[in-house]
Amino acid sequence: MTSKDYLSQEEIDALLRQSDSDSPVETIETVDDYLIPLEQDALGEIGNITFGSAATALSTLLGKKVEITTPRVSIITRSQFENEFPKPHVAVHVTYVEGFEGINSLVIKNRDAQVIADLMLGGEGNPSTEELNEIHISAVQEAMNQMMGSSATSMSTLFNRFVNISPPGINILDIESGEGMSSIPSEETLIKISFRLTIGDLIDSTIMQLLTVSFAKEMVRILISGTEEPAPLEVAAAVEQVQPPVNYAAPTPTQPSPSNQGQIQAQPNGYGQQPIMPGYDINQQMQYAAPPQHYGAPNRNLNVQPVQFANLQSAPYNQIDQNNLELLMDIPLKITVELGRTHKQIKDILELSQGSIVELDKLAGEPVDILVNNKLIAKGEVVVIDENFGVRVIDIISQWDRIQKLQ
Repeated sequence: MTSKDYLSQEEIDALLRQSDSDSPVETIETVDDYLIPLEQDALGEIGNITFGSAATALSTLLGKKVEITTPRVSIITRSQFENEFPKPHVAVHVTYVEGFEGINSLVIKNRDAQVIADLMLGGEGNPSTEELNEIHISAVQEAMNQMMGSSATSMSTLFNRFVNISPPGINILDIESGEGMSSIPSEETLIKISFRLTIGDLIDSTIMQLLTVSFAKEMVRILISGTEEPAPLEVAAAVEQVQPPVNYAAPTPTQPSPSNQGQIQAQPNGYGQQPIMPGYDINQQMQYAAPPQHYGAPNRNLNVQPVQFANLQSAPYNQIDQNNLELLMDIPLKITVELGRTHKQIKDILELSQGSIVELDKLAGEPVDILVNNKLIAKGEVVVIDENFGVRVIDIISQWDRIQKLQ
């Protein structure tokens, strides 16, 4: 075999370059392919405000300092879930039932959820077990409920509309087994908003918010424009309803005389109806519309006089008050007698059993509260009538105090 049977180095390099040029180049999508910089900044600001209030609520609930840093907006595809969540995570999802239409999913690490649950149950934040039992999941769900409720309140203020959410659902997100994937939105590409979460010196981790692209764009649009999409058909229908009615029953006028010919030409629609001009107030056009013509009797003399009403005799105050009360006599009211109240932590409530004693905030023999529709109106003492309990009214709250409590 001679040297002619072998390829030179230059020929080998040329073949390699040709094969590289023929192979397709894989394009990697970024958040810029879905959101413009303005939309990214707006989403970051929404997350900064809403999760700032959520951190305050969580701090009050846990009794620890909670901080959530400025969010970072990116995208994540379902094929990237395995690399993003290699270990089981806790996924919390809420559905907006009023104000918006969409699903908000929060994903936190399993260990972070265990620390939050341990703090909720009165621990020091050092859970001994590595698994989340039902009590821990319930505690985390309550913590997320407080956080998302505070976040929804902030959204109501930010978007100037009432925002309400459903109770949060919680489950374990395990990518390998496919568990919990049903709670994540089914879209292939999602918007991921990452926050750095620190709780005292116990947690320094990341919490992620997953939104659909359409939901994220809708929030940004409402934040920037301040209103919903206009509804041209509904507006047109409303304009038609406020137009003055046309008297089709009026007889068609005969050939106009020279004296009123110009007047009829000034009303091309006939019968005093004026066209609605775009860009002008409807009521303003109605104000300047020509008065209706009396085609049946054009030369009739009209006797116009101001209307006169008879003087109204004012009824006595007692009679008016009595009549008003008679309208309310059959309305049922809920009367509650409250012996006392107290506040307990979740761990104390879970430890209650048969025979446990709950200490109230009132002393023995102190008058009980009498409430009507949950409003305090009187004080009383407990008595026994035959075999039933009763309450004897000993003091009525003054009318001024009752008005102050209603405010």
